[in-house]
Amino acid sequence: MKIDGQKFNFVDTLNSPITVPDCFVMRASKIGGGNGEAKLYIASKAVMYPFFGNEGFVAKCFLLKSDLLSYMNALHSEYLHPSQNYRGADEMPQLWKERVAKIEKLPDIIDFNVTAQDQIEGPRGYVNSKDPGYQLIREISLPLVTYISVMQLTDAFGAILYYWKLFADFEAISDKKAALVFTYGKKGERIPAQASEPKVSSRQNEIRKARQGQGIYRDKLLSECPFCPITMINDERLLIASHIKPWAVASDSEKLDPKNGFILSPLYDKLFDRGLMTFTEDRRIVLSNWISPKNKERLGIKDGQFVQLLPLDEARQSYMQFHRSSVFKG
Repeated sequence: MKIDGQKFNFVDTLNSPITVPDCFVMRASKIGGGNGEAKLYIASKAVMYPFFGNEGFVAKCFLLKSDLLSYMNALHSEYLHPSQNYRGADEMPQLWKERVAKIEKLPDIIDFNVTAQDQIEGPRGYVNSKDPGYQLIREISLPLVTYISVMQLTDAFGAILYYWKLFADFEAISDKKAALVFTYGKKGERIPAQASEPKVSSRQNEIRKARQGQGIYRDKLLSECPFCPITMINDERLLIASHIKPWAVASDSEKLDPKNGFILSPLYDKLFDRGLMTFTEDRRIVLSNWISPKNKERLGIKDGQFVQLLPLDEARQSYMQFHRSSVFKG
């Protein structure tokens, strides 16, 4: 793979993403008490040491400015319409502008080091750093809806580097927003005994169904494409109505727009939904580098594979621009 014109060799990917906890983020982004702490839980020490190095390791890491801007773009809706009770909730729209402006002034590659926190007893593995790049992760991450993937690479001289990339967990945002929209009463309020469930409008009901790929949204999508264009499976029981622009960050009209979707078989729906697969403007499959080479072989599809019957009209192309820039884990 090439980064900023330099060629790197892929070695390995940390076997599970790092979910950013509330205790790690800066004050304005927190949803709980306290001021946050800089150490970050990576994985068990049994997993962390073989990946990053032996006890006492200092790992050379980097972020890409383009990745950070894509991440912020993906979370724009979350800043405008928060799914959680962030401490700085009223300031979130302004915080988004300030954070994007700060990132835009950075170099294309942001280097930083992380150090093993061996002094912390127990099986859990932590790292820490005072470097600006690491502190930037703490500043722009949103707790519980941001996760980090780390890839181990080697450069032309054989030196090991670690490529960190931030992602938005659209599924987590979607779950939290659904709870806000369809739950009534505030914390501590007594719910009237006669109220067994919240009253929702027919439109809210359709939005709720669309989140699960059901209702009018699914019916309209199936009428346009009654089969998975990759596998050609046409049994509706085995097909999923997948959103292109995720439900969590789509407007109400986009949630119900059949042009914001594809009909896919479950495996390919999961790949597409999690940003591990996308499509080019000329209907070719692109697989994420965050899938291991072995698993790529097992998927039954290949990079560059042409999907002739993929319904990519002008309206879907517009949604696909968002998917390629802000959902796909390229």
